[in-house]
Amino acid sequence: MATAVQAQEQAAQEITAGVNPWIIAGAVMLATFMEVLDTSIAAVALPYIAGSLSASNDEATWVLTSYLVANAIVLPMSNWCSLKFGRKRFLVACVIVFTVASFLCGAAPTLAFMLLGRVIQGAGGGALQPLSQAILLESFPPAKRGAALAVFALGVVVAPVVGPTLGGWLTDTYSWRYAFYINVPIGILAVFMINQFVHDPSYIKNTKAPPFDNIGLGTLIVWTGCLQVVLDKGQEDDWFGALWIRWAVAALVISFVWFCYHSWTKKNPLVDLTVFRDRNFLIGSVLIFLFGVSIYSTTTVLPLFYQELLGYTAFTAGLAVAPRGVGAICGMPVIGYLSNKADPRYLLTFGFGLFGLATLYFGNVTLQISPTTLLVPIALTGFALSFVFVPISTAAYGTLSNDKIGNASGIFNLMRNVGGSIGISMAQTLLTRRTTAHQNLIINNVPLSGQQFQNSLGAAQQAVRGYYGSANTLPAAQGLLYQQLGQQAANWAFVDVFRWLSVLCLACVGIVWTFKKVKPGKAPEGAH
Repeated sequence: MATAVQAQEQAAQEITAGVNPWIIAGAVMLATFMEVLDTSIAAVALPYIAGSLSASNDEATWVLTSYLVANAIVLPMSNWCSLKFGRKRFLVACVIVFTVASFLCGAAPTLAFMLLGRVIQGAGGGALQPLSQAILLESFPPAKRGAALAVFALGVVVAPVVGPTLGGWLTDTYSWRYAFYINVPIGILAVFMINQFVHDPSYIKNTKAPPFDNIGLGTLIVWTGCLQVVLDKGQEDDWFGALWIRWAVAALVISFVWFCYHSWTKKNPLVDLTVFRDRNFLIGSVLIFLFGVSIYSTTTVLPLFYQELLGYTAFTAGLAVAPRGVGAICGMPVIGYLSNKADPRYLLTFGFGLFGLATLYFGNVTLQISPTTLLVPIALTGFALSFVFVPISTAAYGTLSNDKIGNASGIFNLMRNVGGSIGISMAQTLLTRRTTAHQNLIINNVPLSGQQFQNSLGAAQQAVRGYYGSANTLPAAQGLLYQQLGQQAANWAFVDVFRWLSVLCLACVGIVWTFKKVKPGKAPEGAH
């Protein structure tokens, strides 16, 4: 085991080439932060984009979908492209493509031009996370990887929290176009730093890329594209009630099974799924998928609650959830220190447990809460996320050799993104359907002839008499009560979603303990 650690330390010294690895961490974190930030920042500006480009809200959602589809396709291809073109060269090219596409999106005169820019941007951004993570892991010896991943997590965890606040402020103060223009200076700085400080390891230089896997790419495009479109439009078109969705799901299942079989059995496939033979990586991939469901759902649902039920603007809703970023920033130094000393399973248990309990507290929300009511639990979710992302990565990659990390990183990040897409779609569907269910429940339990309803109706009539006159109070009062009914039903739907997300997080605690133990800075127990 000592020999394995020494080999990894020598590999880390080779890739850094005398450069302080923390400078390399800063360079690759810039690229990751820019890419993750853009995913959430564009969502806030969506209504403004639709209005400016003369598009409906439904058409504008393709601004998000087109990006995610291109992103998901490129993610698992990153390892092959690194071997074919050189990892540093490929990373620089991706940052340049992403930056130029960001400018084109900001300058888009029509929706079609915007969608083309988003596809190019998604293709450029897809490889940034796995490449950055692979470079980061290889630049540090095993004993320091936990601290390095804590820095990397700033980009992955904090960016989705900062995105809505920054996007709302830029949109309200300047224009939605600046939500894209902001990537240009960040991208230029990232290209300069990567060019100066990042170097390819010998195994990248000496390994020839295998022949291109056309079948692997084709099936990957079909199943990821079908998945994203179905998730994006499923609730809108009543899921399996729509014929086209049934056909899309059939294509999704067939292409996904074909992709898995092909990638598992073919020699040198585009995406090598045999890495799942490693137990820790398999369990880590399952947990990062559930992590994606949890974090993306909560970061989407909570601002919706503030905006739709409490009447907050996009910017003020972003401010209300900003404490999560503060909590994550506070947690990073702590996890950076503990990750080199504690069993990742204990850290993950704490992280998932705290996130689950904080989310359970969200299940007590009412229509009368103040802006500060959820301040502490929101900050605690950010702190908890620090204790999830870093130990998952440490445990998942801890049993893999350096030459497998590039391929594994692409799969790992794809799992998180797919989990996020599924989580957001599930949360939106549950909100819609549970609102309807609660509304029916309230109506069935509060009869129109009952004294409680009649008292409320009389009070509402009295309240609106000064605005509508005595003769018109009944319709106005009924409309007011129906509005209150809808708000209360929606509030209970949010409560349901928060509580179910809490159960999901607490269930992850049990999965954590199926990890093979990985000692910080040492090879895993029982590893060969």
